[in-house]
Amino acid sequence: MKSTYKEFPKPIAFKKLIGPSFIILALGLGSGEVILWPYMAANYGLGIAWGAILGITFQYFINMEIERYALIKGESVFVGLNRLFKWTAYWFIMSTFIGFGLPGIIAASAHVFASLLGIDEYKWIAIAFLIIIGLILSAGKTVYGLMEKITRTVIMIGVPFIFLIAIYISSKSDWSDLAAGIIGRGADYSFFPEGLVLATFLAAFAYSGAGGNLNLTQSIYVKEKGYGMGKYSQKIAGLFVAKKDEKIKLSGENFEITKTNIARYKEWWRRISIEHLLVFWLIGSISMLLLMLLAYTTAYGVTGNAEGINFVITEGSAIAQLTFPLLGTLFLAVVTIMLFQTQLGVMDSTSRIMAENYAEKKLGKNEKAKINLSKIYYSFLWAQIAFGCLLFLFNISEPKTLLVLGAVINAFAMFIHIALVSILNNKTLPKIFHPSWPRKLILLLIFVFFGYFSILVLGDKLGIF
Repeated sequence: MKSTYKEFPKPIAFKKLIGPSFIILALGLGSGEVILWPYMAANYGLGIAWGAILGITFQYFINMEIERYALIKGESVFVGLNRLFKWTAYWFIMSTFIGFGLPGIIAASAHVFASLLGIDEYKWIAIAFLIIIGLILSAGKTVYGLMEKITRTVIMIGVPFIFLIAIYISSKSDWSDLAAGIIGRGADYSFFPEGLVLATFLAAFAYSGAGGNLNLTQSIYVKEKGYGMGKYSQKIAGLFVAKKDEKIKLSGENFEITKTNIARYKEWWRRISIEHLLVFWLIGSISMLLLMLLAYTTAYGVTGNAEGINFVITEGSAIAQLTFPLLGTLFLAVVTIMLFQTQLGVMDSTSRIMAENYAEKKLGKNEKAKINLSKIYYSFLWAQIAFGCLLFLFNISEPKTLLVLGAVINAFAMFIHIALVSILNNKTLPKIFHPSWPRKLILLLIFVFFGYFSILVLGDKLGIF
C-alpha cells in the first residue's frame, strides 16, 4: 500500500512561489477595484473605504482555505467536492456561467477605450475585445504560464502608475478623508451613506478581490504552479498545442503522515500564507484605496457620476486638467488595459471551473477513460465569448448594470462555496491539517455575512423587505 504514496515535496524558494496570488488579485482589479469601489467613492465619498478593506480581508481567509485543500491533496476543490456531493459539478457549471457570462468588465474596458477614440458606440469594440481574449488564451503553450506573465506585468505597471498619480494630485485633506473612511467615518455619515443601493455595496464587497466561484480557481492555479502535492498534477495546454484525447488524472496523490511531511506542510503553509498576504491582500488593499482616492479627488461632487461608469471618464479629464493632457490619456489607457486583463483572467478561470467539473462528470469512476481537458476548456471559453457577443448585439451592454447583476449572483455563490469548502476540509483532510478554531470562527462569520446580505438584496429585489 505504501508504494502508492508520493513524497510530500520540499518547500520551494519564496520567490518561486509568487504567481497564483497575482492572478487571483487581477481577477478583481476590473470589477471591484477599478469600477465599483471608485464609483461609490465618486458618488458618496470615502466613508465606505472600510468595506473594501473588510471585503478583501474576508477573501484572504476564504482563499487560504481553498489553498489548504490543494496544497495537501494536489487536486482542485472541485474534485473533492464532487466526491462528497454529486450535484456540485452541475451547480458550479451553472452558477459560473450565469454569474460571469454577463460581460460587464469588458463592456467597461470598451467604454473607456471608446472615450479615448472619441466614439460613442462601444459595443463593436467590446465584441472585438472578447474575440482577442479568445485568441490570446488559445495561443499559449500552457495557459497558466501565459496568465501569470500577463497579470504580473499589468499589476506591476498599473498599480505604481496609479500610486504616483494619486500622490501628485491628492491633497492632505483627501488623505485624511481616506484614513477616516477606513474606520467608517464619512463627511456626513458613519459606515453606510443614505441613498447607496444595497445591491451595489454587496456587489463591490463581493468583488473586493476575485469574487464568486473565481475564488475556487485558486486551488487550480496553486496546483498548476506546483504548490505541495500539486507538483504531480497535469497542466492545461494551449488550444493550438493540445494533444488528442488522453488519459487524464484529475485526482491528486497521497502521502504518508510522518513528522517530515508534517514539517514540510507547515513550512509550505507559512510561506504561501505570507505570499498571499503580501501579493493579494496588501497590493489589493493599496490598489483599491488609491483608486478610490483618485475617484474622490477628481470626480466627487461632479454631476453625471451616477450614470454608469462616466466617473472614470471624469477622472481622466480631471487628471488631464490638473497635470497635462497626455497623463489623462495615459490614465484611461491604463484603466482600459487593467479592465481587459481582468476579463482575460475571468474567462480563463471560469473556463477552468466549468471544464474541470464537466470532465469530472464525463469521466465518472472510469479511471481508464480518455478525455481532452484542453478542448473542453476551450469549448467553454468560446461559448462564453459567443454569449457575450450575443448580448452586445442585442444592445445589453451597460457596464455597471451588468457588473452589479453578476456580482449579486456571485455573492450568493460565495455564500454556498464557503460552506462547501469548510465541510470538505473538515471531512476529508487529516485532523492535524484542519484549520484552527479561531480561523473556523472567522469563516463562520464570513459565511453568515454573505448569507445575510444576499438574502437582504434578494428580498429587496423581490419586494419582500
